[in-house]
Amino acid sequence: MTITRKEESDKIILSFNGWLDTQTAPELEAVLNELPKVKCLVFDFSELEYISSAGIRSVVTAFRKQKENGDEFEIKEANSTVMEVFQLTGLSKRIPVTEKTE
Repeated sequence: MTITRKEESDKIILSFNGWLDTQTAPELEAVLNELPKVKCLVFDFSELEYISSAGIRSVVTAFRKQKENGDEFEIKEANSTVMEVFQLTGLSKRIPVTEKTE
């Protein structure tokens, strides 16, 4: 998996490519630990192929941290497979997530 970081004023966009799973979740956690406090954190999942429970755990941790600080968090462009995971877990009701239009 690769994570690309883009900054726009008070927003950081992390773009993911590949799989977010047990092997790669620690990589995401390392990136998150290095991020400065930001008003809006966006995960761009347009190139994310798969997410496991370990990946979901990392996403939820990032979401909670943003919310605890009163800041925003969103996921955009999740493919149908990834979106299904968020729907089945009920997280799509708590975390703003948009599905990729094919």
